[in-house]
Amino acid sequence: MTLPRRKFLRLAAGVLALPAVSRGAFAETYPSRPVRVIVPYAPAGPTDTFARLISQKLSEDLGHQFFIENIPGAGGNIGMGRGAKASPDGYTLIVVGLPLAINPSLYGTVPFDPVKDFDPVTLAVTSQIVMAVNPSLPAQTVKDVVALISANPGKYSYASPGAGTPPHLVGELFRLSLKLDLVHVPFNGGGPPIAATIAGHTPISFGTLPPAVPQIKDGKLRALAVTSRTRTEVLPDVPTMAEAGYAGIEGESWFAVIAPAGTPREIVALLNREINRIIALPDIRMQLAALGYEPVGTTPEDFAAQIKADIEKWSKVIREARIRAE
Repeated sequence: MTLPRRKFLRLAAGVLALPAVSRGAFAETYPSRPVRVIVPYAPAGPTDTFARLISQKLSEDLGHQFFIENIPGAGGNIGMGRGAKASPDGYTLIVVGLPLAINPSLYGTVPFDPVKDFDPVTLAVTSQIVMAVNPSLPAQTVKDVVALISANPGKYSYASPGAGTPPHLVGELFRLSLKLDLVHVPFNGGGPPIAATIAGHTPISFGTLPPAVPQIKDGKLRALAVTSRTRTEVLPDVPTMAEAGYAGIEGESWFAVIAPAGTPREIVALLNREINRIIALPDIRMQLAALGYEPVGTTPEDFAAQIKADIEKWSKVIREARIRAE
């Protein structure tokens, strides 16, 4: 029997609407059970600290536990690879940093594609990088340091938290952009390079804010510039690299939330709204500031564009500086 055309169209429209209704209902009931949050690093590090802060608030606000699973190893590659293979149902999230974008260039092989294997949720916070020197160095500005290095090739060195870390990449961008004969000295973690610069072993350092700020405020380090687009709230008198005269030298660490590719868009949108709302809360902003983080909160689309831009930018630096992680 042939249905009248008008009735057929109504039925067809109803059938086509069903998936959207079911997806919407799925998002409305999300989460209905605990959500795993993969941190691809060991406990107590900066990524883990941020992940625990956000997960606790998501648990309180959404009514089900968001629990941390630390999967460290290979510079974050093992945990990110595990996250890439997880079911895209909204019940696995991954908290990542800039290594998501730089590791594919830094390592020979990685078990994930940073663009194809994940759905961006939000770039939540940044952690700025500061260029600092030992106070005994006869340099009050970045231009003074450049002049000093240029006049004494091979004499000066800079410290970083380790090969391939964001501060190291920014240091190499500084060295390559200005064609400086400057030696890199890698350390293991954020504290040791600051200690080495205070002791004068490596007179210059590129590092993250948390270990550097107390020493800067105590006068044990002299901060010359931050390498972000804007000044930081915790060091408001320190200029950006652009303000110091070097607009092309820019970079910062970031911490973000991603999900396996194919996660329902409604769930990604819900998580984006919730996380961005959480990091804007006054008490959370205070906690983040104490940890050296600055809230951002992007759309998934803007975060996706940031990932692609960082892949292109830092792969060039890694290639030109011949940086390789073992």
